[in-house]
Formats: sequence, C-alpha cells, structure tokens
Amino acid sequence: MGLVIARDEILRALEVVIDPELHRSIVELDMVRSIETSPNGVIDVTVSLTTPGCPIKGHFQTAVAQAVSALEGVTHVNVYFDVLSDAQKATLQQKLGRGSLPAGALAQVANVLCIGSGKGGVGKSTLTANLAAALAGEGKRVGVLDADVWGYSIPRMYGLGATRPSVSSERKIIPLGAHGVKVMSIGFFVEEDSAVVWRGPMLHKALTQFLQDVEWGALDYLLVDLPPGTGDVSMTLAQLLPQAQFLIVTTPQQTAQRVARRAAQMAHKVSLQIGGVIENMSSFTTPSGERFTIFGEGGGQELAEELDVPLLGRVPLTMPLRQQADGGVPLVIEDPDDPAAQAIHHVARGLIAMAPTQLPVLPLVEVSGSTIEPAEGRKPVGMSLPMA
Repeated sequence: MGLVIARDEILRALEVVIDPELHRSIVELDMVRSIETSPNGVIDVTVSLTTPGCPIKGHFQTAVAQAVSALEGVTHVNVYFDVLSDAQKATLQQKLGRGSLPAGALAQVANVLCIGSGKGGVGKSTLTANLAAALAGEGKRVGVLDADVWGYSIPRMYGLGATRPSVSSERKIIPLGAHGVKVMSIGFFVEEDSAVVWRGPMLHKALTQFLQDVEWGALDYLLVDLPPGTGDVSMTLAQLLPQAQFLIVTTPQQTAQRVARRAAQMAHKVSLQIGGVIENMSSFTTPSGERFTIFGEGGGQELAEELDVPLLGRVPLTMPLRQQADGGVPLVIEDPDDPAAQAIHHVARGLIAMAPTQLPVLPLVEVSGSTIEPAEGRKPVGMSLPMA
C-alpha cells in the first residue's frame, strides 16, 4: 500500500502556480477543478482554463507537474484541462473586479519564438524577417511582431513603410500582410522613420495591445523581434509570453558572444526556454564565392555549448542580404540560392524539426467484442493528453 497524499497538501503545493495573465495563484482563482490520487503515487490534476485554446496552457502543464512532483510519495503527475463555464467565468470576473477575462488572442498560435541578442548591430532584425519568410515558404502560417520599439525596421524590410492597419468589427487590429507573413509594428502607428520616445509603462501597454488586441488568427509561428539588451521590453514579453522560446543571435566575435550570454542569463531569470543560438555574419562571402572570416570563428558554437542548446545555423554576410533588407523583399524569396538564404532556410527547417508534434487522442481498443476502459473511469497512468 503506497503513501496516500492529502488533497489539501496538493492544493498547498499548487499555490506557487501563478496565472501569468491574472497574476494570482490558480488555487486562489479556483482554477483547480479536480484532484485525484491513487495509492501508487499517481496524481491527476485538472485545471480549468479561461478559453479553450489558452496560449499559456504549456506554462500550466509544466508548473503544475513540477509543483506536485516535489511532494513526497508522488511518482507521476498527469495534468488535464477543461474550460470554465460561463457561470464560473462570471464568478471569477466578480472576484477579480474586472469586466472581462483575457480573451486569448494568441490561442491559435502554436509556437512563439522571441529572437534577441545582447547587443545591437548583429543583424537580428534581418534574420527575423528572412526566417519568417523562410518558414512561410515551408508552408507554415507565420506572423512577425516587431517589438524593437526604438529601432523598428521590419516594416521597411517587408516593403510596408508606414501603412496603417485597419480594425475589424470586433475592434481587433488586423496585421498587415507581406510575402505570406502577418506583420505588426509600432512603425505602422507613427510617421515613417520618426523616433519613438517612450518610457517603460507606455512600452508595456503597447506590447500588451500588440499581443492581446491584434487579430493574429491561426499561426504555426509568431516571431518576436526583440530590442537588443535586457531591458523593459524583454522582461515585459517574458511576462506576457511565458510559453515562448528564446533564440539568441550572435556574431562569431568573442566580444559579441559574451554580450549575448547576458541575454541568455536574462532568459533564465525570467524562465524563458532557450531554443538555440544562430551565428550571424559567420563569414563574408563575396559575389565570386570567396570567404573571409571578418569577425573570427567559433563564437556561436562556443556559446551554444556553454548554454547546452543547439547551434541552429551559421549565416554568412553577403551583399544581396543587405541589399534585399533595404529593398523590402526578403533575400530567401528574391534569391534562394544565395549562401545566406540557404543558411536561413536550414535554420527554418531545424526549427520545424524541433517543434513539438501534437499527439493524437487515442481511441479505446476493442478486444473480443468488449471495450477496454480504465478502472472506475480513471485515466490511464502516465498519459497527459489534454481533455476535449
């Protein structure tokens, strides 16, 4: 007979799981719908979400499992989800003193990739624009959020200038489209090339709007072009996007690699998962094919090994890569055979290979004319498939 763990003990453990949007414990919010224990130490926890496709479901999956697994006697944790009923939502709204709950604008976004660097000038935005176009070329539904508020450049790289987005009948901002990619940037709301002089609170509000009030729709990937460094914008996005992965861009130069390491430290401190390192400007390739390692060699590989993450690719610096960034058409579209374009396509295919595959819901198996079901309606041990 195993150790029976009390429900109250499990609830106390779950008090550390905070809803990133509502900023309160899921226990306080009454989102823990059920807890089932078994003598063999398997715990089933069902959490109620505010929306069926909640974009932070992955955050809850991990946090609940970690919190309960820390209890003595727990051998396995299954995390399941359902959705708050209208009456339960109304009760929660009243409890929080607010007129609405988070609408889940990113509910249909499968993967969020924050692309950052420790310093400016490493080609992060150029990589973001081309990587998004490369993913779209692989048949993926892609969006780009230009979160580099002070140094916004994605609109120009996509040939969009200062075009102003329209608003839907549901009062959602409709992102602009170019080259098969949905794009949103602060550059669409100011005069072209004008400076944005904002402090932290205004930045937080703008970024929150770009995530919650933009009609992103169904996307396989949302790429977020971060500003350089580890300031307000990066920390705000880490709070708003706890399920995101962080991609670090660096050049081979040791100085740049050491600065990029600080961005990795920021990601760890705010619990963002680091998905990999991209080494940009790995060499300069001339039109005749000659290769010069202007910024040295090995910095990206060294950083990837230090962080224990994959080096997703080495992207050379070519003249067409710069020319197409200024011209408004990503290089991967204009000249896919260019060495830089080929390297970016390689990174895109690597990201697709890394993306988690959605597991199918397994049907019940019929044996000898009878249906095999879990005893007493319990779920199979070791399975963590989401409930409908």
